[in-house]
Amino acid sequence: MLVSVYLPTKDRIERLRKAVDSVLGQTHRDLELIVIDDGSSDGTPAYLAALAARDPRVLVIRHDAPHGAPRSRNEAIRRSRGAFATGLDDDDEFLPERLESFVAYWDFLSARGVRPAFLYAQDVIVKSPTHRYVWRKAGQAMARDMFAGNYVGNQIFAPRQHFIDAGLFDEDLPVWQDLEFFLRLLKRYGTAYLLDLATYVFDDAPRDDRITSKSRAKLMQAFQVIADRHAGGDPVLRQRLWMQLFSPYNGLRPTVGDWWRFASLGMNLEGAVHMFRAMRLGVHRWGASAVRRTLRSAGLRR
Repeated sequence: MLVSVYLPTKDRIERLRKAVDSVLGQTHRDLELIVIDDGSSDGTPAYLAALAARDPRVLVIRHDAPHGAPRSRNEAIRRSRGAFATGLDDDDEFLPERLESFVAYWDFLSARGVRPAFLYAQDVIVKSPTHRYVWRKAGQAMARDMFAGNYVGNQIFAPRQHFIDAGLFDEDLPVWQDLEFFLRLLKRYGTAYLLDLATYVFDDAPRDDRITSKSRAKLMQAFQVIADRHAGGDPVLRQRLWMQLFSPYNGLRPTVGDWWRFASLGMNLEGAVHMFRAMRLGVHRWGASAVRRTLRSAGLRR
């Protein structure tokens, strides 16, 4: 069963080497790795050319100028040949049995008449060389759940045709492209299921070379697009999506104007508590466990 892995990269050759090795070292050998070099000016082009010459499973797509991660992912998915597709960021890594486990779990569910929208897995979150933990995710995810938070993560495993038929990543969104695409997949195909194994290493250590800059303007633009596209006139969904802006991951602290915007979407006492905590404490002081407790107290996380 051929599995296609798409991997966009730009100017991070040392991290890229580890990411590539983690794919080519998978226990599931029937794979293709599509690396999109999005305008690198370091040693990436030479490294990838040599890699493709010695491993026929590797396809390299070169952009002379950067086009951004969503366009790069989409181009790779269109060029892919696998029955299934999944992605990897160039600063992250697969654990060796990730693809084999996904294929086996898909087959297990299919044999029982379950057709997932996609699969996702637990992540190992690396905050520093000495601090890492496993992000414990819920066992299932539906479209409505995603307004309270992207509890799926940043990578999924699904039939290639699901990616194509759902329309791929929105190349015009400045941020939250994963969240918006997952919403489309879930609305079209139903429920996503968790593979309850930690198979992905997510580098969340503070660095200056992050690909996406989550400015207030970009986040507000993404909120408006996703709310209009997916929440319709449901004030609860709009409020839940609005509160995602002020999670520690996104890094915004609510202003007085944000409070007025929140109130205009409807009255929600628990949500107001969440907003107050974000304003009073500041997102830089929040830990992952505190965020989870707050969301649970607001009824936004199971």
